[in-house]
Amino acid sequence: MTVPLIDPFARAITYLRVSVTDRCDFRCVYCMAENMQFLPKKELLTLEELDRLCSTFVGMGVQKLRITGGEPLVRRDIMTFFNGMSRHLNSGALKELTLTTNGSQLERFADDLYAAGMRRINVSLDTLDEDKFARVTRWGRLPQVLRGLDAAQRAGLRVKINAVALKEFNEDELFTMTEWCASRDMDLTWIEVMPMGDMGETDRIGQYWSLEDVRTALETKYQLTDLAERSGGPARYVRIEETGQKIGFITPLSHNFCESCNRVRLTCTGELYMCLGQEDMADLRAPLREHPGDTQHLETAIRRAIERKPKGHDFDYSRQTISGQMSFWMDIFKLYLTIR
Repeated sequence: MTVPLIDPFARAITYLRVSVTDRCDFRCVYCMAENMQFLPKKELLTLEELDRLCSTFVGMGVQKLRITGGEPLVRRDIMTFFNGMSRHLNSGALKELTLTTNGSQLERFADDLYAAGMRRINVSLDTLDEDKFARVTRWGRLPQVLRGLDAAQRAGLRVKINAVALKEFNEDELFTMTEWCASRDMDLTWIEVMPMGDMGETDRIGQYWSLEDVRTALETKYQLTDLAERSGGPARYVRIEETGQKIGFITPLSHNFCESCNRVRLTCTGELYMCLGQEDMADLRAPLREHPGDTQHLETAIRRAIERKPKGHDFDYSRQTISGQMSFWMDIFKLYLTIR
């Protein structure tokens, strides 16, 4: 049996986030430029290379794969990859295969995803207002996403909505979104702070909406019970007693989750980031392509990377003025992409 992945601080690495593409069919203002320049396709890992990499991680003890993008479902023939990963679910080596999506392609793929062994998905949705949705996503259309959610639930997929808390954008939808999710038996997680890409710096800071304030607002209408549930990440959960639904709060600014971190992140070009909040990374594409028939070189590269996993990240949020805060927003932007 392969020795499991243990980092220098005795944390077992059991969770791998995998980006399968940098492409997306939306151009959300906090994520992409409208005229986005994507990577040359030759730089992206092929579906076969992604399969080999993920299978190697599963063989080394990774039990959960979360597939992300870009928008993963716009990758051509992506079901080939998901169907390939189902063999690890069937063997019991992989406990969960899951997906973070914008929902635009779920109407097409929901049944196939369920058939491949997927049971839970996260859908990014910041507003239920059609005009605001079109504005924040630029190319997105809310009815298409709602049809996708219908298809996902019909297929048997458990859906969790991820919403970025943005003051003066969806602040007035707090109760609306909560009740809408409850009516559809969907959990909801609020994510603290996200810079809006095309806005000026003053507007960005004005968009910050503390999740402490979100919780306080919820408590004016509902009884909240703290849950002991932990995912190894930044989310903390409560149950709304009136509806029974679970509400999550992801607060990378105010909650440091490093002590229990069990995850690493793989980009669509084969770069492995050992810490969600630091720049240090290892190139796995090189050993993958230089030794196509030899798993040992790949395992060695992975172990050497994990040996460099730091104890935690260290963001400095003490600065209170707008000037000089760009690194703050870029830190949060990068962290957002890994936890959403």
